[in-house]
Amino acid sequence: MKIDRLIGILSVLLQEEKTTAPELAEQFEVSKRTINRDIEDLCKAGIPIRTVQGNGGGISIMDGYRMDRTILTSKDMQMILAGLRSLDSVSGSSYYVQLMEKIQAGSSEFISSRDSILIDLSSWYRDSLAPKIETIQDAVGERHLITFRYYAPVGESERTVEPYYLVFRWSNWYLWGWCCDRKDFRLFKLNRMDNVWKTEKVFECRDAAMPDLSNEKIFPGGIKVKALFSPDMKWRLVEEFGPGCFIENNDGRLLFTADYTNLENLITWIMTFGDKAELLEPKEAREKMARMLQKMTTVYKEDAVL
Repeated sequence: MKIDRLIGILSVLLQEEKTTAPELAEQFEVSKRTINRDIEDLCKAGIPIRTVQGNGGGISIMDGYRMDRTILTSKDMQMILAGLRSLDSVSGSSYYVQLMEKIQAGSSEFISSRDSILIDLSSWYRDSLAPKIETIQDAVGERHLITFRYYAPVGESERTVEPYYLVFRWSNWYLWGWCCDRKDFRLFKLNRMDNVWKTEKVFECRDAAMPDLSNEKIFPGGIKVKALFSPDMKWRLVEEFGPGCFIENNDGRLLFTADYTNLENLITWIMTFGDKAELLEPKEAREKMARMLQKMTTVYKEDAVL
């Protein structure tokens, strides 16, 4: 991605007295012309870069600006490295490791030997997620359409999407992009995507605002839930909804109340508690659960014929 390359070039210039466009082109695996455009962009951003032609020439940052990097404290550098490590945890390449090495090599005076924050954004699906993330990152940077097969509750479909943002939220990775099939912006869960391909077709960027990822927008609620849980399930309720989601009855059971966004998800969630939970409201969900349990009893009868 271009922004990653600009950060990398700036890091090199801060650490080295001087470099050249061919050296940067080889290091970042792009053309010399691309490096020259990147240098112009850094100058436009207010970075005082000096270029000297001919023998002994090269690209460097004015000394006064080099001294200004001392505004970064040890804590600042630790936070930067923690962020890079978190991205490396889902990366399919060595890019972030190399970037961390560049920063550490030129900033040893800012970095203590002990890390205080470790963030791992990977999951059980790291092996399948990393290639998707890398493909989508490339497509976002190069403005190429991507195609994939998407598995949703309503069924499977082939999608063509203009990718704009990779999002990590609610313990999962998502893609925010313009769906060419639905003619609207959509949020796609990466774990439901398969056969992700970057096409050769370039798209013109829309006015794509940052997605509204507030709980109220994504999970609008509307289903009033009331349920009873056994006391030994308190830890799960606190973990998933916080300590204010229930009150303790005189018999020790926990009266849980909340808003839920999807009836099917509610039933699935309640059933994960087994006999440790009783759904009281909504009545529709309670009745549907009763029918499901009757069918399950039939399926799991000991004398069922295989």
